[in-house]
Amino acid sequence: MATKKAAAVTAAVEKTTLSARERALRCAELAFDKKAFDIRVVEITKVSSIADFLVIISGGSDRQVQAIADSIRTGLKKFGKVNDIEGESEGKWIVMDYGDVLVHVFHDPIRRYYDLDGLWSMAPELELPKAVREARKESDF
Repeated sequence: MATKKAAAVTAAVEKTTLSARERALRCAELAFDKKAFDIRVVEITKVSSIADFLVIISGGSDRQVQAIADSIRTGLKKFGKVNDIEGESEGKWIVMDYGDVLVHVFHDPIRRYYDLDGLWSMAPELELPKAVREARKESDF
């Protein structure tokens, strides 16, 4: 009987943790749920020691960028708190540090200006679900 309880507790603990890859992919899904676009997950383990994955996301306005970041923070809360968040009050470029995953949520013009996509172009990109991969900005008008 005690063994079954221990197994149940272990299973419950395992369900509340995510690997770096799972966390990065979950960030992309949570962002997509808030109508984010141009979502990329880049594996940087072979080119940098700052994290294992970068998640790069665009939003169409400062409010949308803030909503995307809030959705990610809320959605990942049960798996652990974010270590640090920068830029949240302005909503132009929000950086969320999960240790093994760095999330960059940009207002689209800011993303184009800083071009993190170009900076990390040598790193391989993870395959995302088709709907997430194809999410693009509808128009500038």
